[in-house]
Amino acid sequence: MASTSLVFPSLQLQFPTQSSRKSPLFNSSSKRRHVRPISASVSEKSPSSSSVSANPPESDRTKSLPFKKIPGDYGFPIVGPISDRLDYFYNQGRDEFFKSRIQKYQSTVFRVNMPPGPTITYKSKVVALLDGKSFPVLFDVSKVEKKDLFTGTYMPSVELTGGYRILSYLDPSEPKHDKLKRILFYLLKSSRDSVIPEFHSSYTELFETLEASLADKGKANFVAANDQAAFNFLTRSLYGANPADTPLGVDGPKLVSKWVLFNLGPLLILGLPKFIEEPIIHSFRLPPFLIKKDYQRLYDFFYQSSGHVLDEAERLGVSRDEACHNLLFATCFNSFGGMKFQFLNMIKWIGRAGVGLHTRLAEEIRTAVRSNDGKITMGAMEQMPLMKSVVYETFRIEPPVASQFGRAKTDLVIESHDAAFKVKEGELLFGFQPFATKDPRIFERADEFVPDRFVGDDGEKLLKHVLWSNGPETESPTVGNKQCAGKDFSVLASRLLVVEFFLRYDSFEIEVAPSPLGAAITVTSLKRASF
Repeated sequence: MASTSLVFPSLQLQFPTQSSRKSPLFNSSSKRRHVRPISASVSEKSPSSSSVSANPPESDRTKSLPFKKIPGDYGFPIVGPISDRLDYFYNQGRDEFFKSRIQKYQSTVFRVNMPPGPTITYKSKVVALLDGKSFPVLFDVSKVEKKDLFTGTYMPSVELTGGYRILSYLDPSEPKHDKLKRILFYLLKSSRDSVIPEFHSSYTELFETLEASLADKGKANFVAANDQAAFNFLTRSLYGANPADTPLGVDGPKLVSKWVLFNLGPLLILGLPKFIEEPIIHSFRLPPFLIKKDYQRLYDFFYQSSGHVLDEAERLGVSRDEACHNLLFATCFNSFGGMKFQFLNMIKWIGRAGVGLHTRLAEEIRTAVRSNDGKITMGAMEQMPLMKSVVYETFRIEPPVASQFGRAKTDLVIESHDAAFKVKEGELLFGFQPFATKDPRIFERADEFVPDRFVGDDGEKLLKHVLWSNGPETESPTVGNKQCAGKDFSVLASRLLVVEFFLRYDSFEIEVAPSPLGAAITVTSLKRASF
């Protein structure tokens, strides 16, 4: 049973067992730590959660809200989906595409077509859920099916994943889902002692690369350096393998990025002229054979590096081949892709916040580490309330995964803040997470980056509305849900980046530009630690 406590826990990855007990993955000591709530230790007042009222029982809520017909329409076949796709990518852009329809229909729930549409798929009709109250129905696997919906209205060819439907595309009701998710839990648990030291090693290399580039050119490409550091960290910590010592060399990040393009191309803007992008990227799938050799190099590396995990897979009844394709996907698509987006987002938002926040973070982090014998430990990070809040705020304001999908298993009633809507069995539900996690009915100053939003009792109560992991931050992944198996691992890695950064630097300056896969960040200044 997932914890519903709103106290900030010491970050421990939990794994379901046959007896339903949970065992911690990461511990800062052999003794069980006493967990205490974090309290405000910063000058800026945390946003109040007074605007969030307690929800009455579901039956009472349904009665108190007026039933409305879901507004919107899908237009004529083929023409409607293509028109919506052009608005989404070019005429309006993603955010304005949704905002304009919210204004038009005066509703955060409406009918619309989602890309890519024809000719990749002719099933583009969705019911959009664009507020923090309706969005969570997408996590309830008793109400929605998640089969083949990881990328939404279309599914990439299984030729891109060795001929297998990977865990991300399986519904929890499918027997293989349980086994494959247990393999990922085993992988995370078996690597628990390597995470903190390997992160330090990999990101020290990143910092040295940035410093050398700044000294030579006066600026440094954070994206390329982060890609290499993230890939090295994941492979070293999870598999005990250093890519540079294998035939893969330093090519991992480049190969992964190409492979991801073949998976997600129909959903991306690459910056090409529209008359090229539309017919080539958004209307037809890139042929998998073009990436086959590159993917094989990745597969060979993971197969050779994950022997004990593949042994565990066989014990669970999963072939070594299928398990390896799932490990590759979980590491390269889910984890590496998540770190690519999240780390760039953190550097962007923290960089933009300026030297005032940088100084507060440096003081808090260094004080906590010094009080723990100069070591970065789980216990030390529990003494960093501002740092933890900053990480959660970046997950809230710009989630690494923007979209969630689910197909109604039965006739449903879905509620927004203002109305109740009837959804029929089989209809596809779509949630745009950045609107749900910036819902002004839940978060004050919802569009602002507020570093200490989650500090103190009021801040902690808002954690249930941080939804980046395909579930609330206050809940945990299990074999029976679709919450990210590496949820706590990702939060830990994000915290480690902030900690390592401000142990080494007092402040930094950046330039930010748009990019198809996250922000393009150039570091223009790094001020080494002076206290």
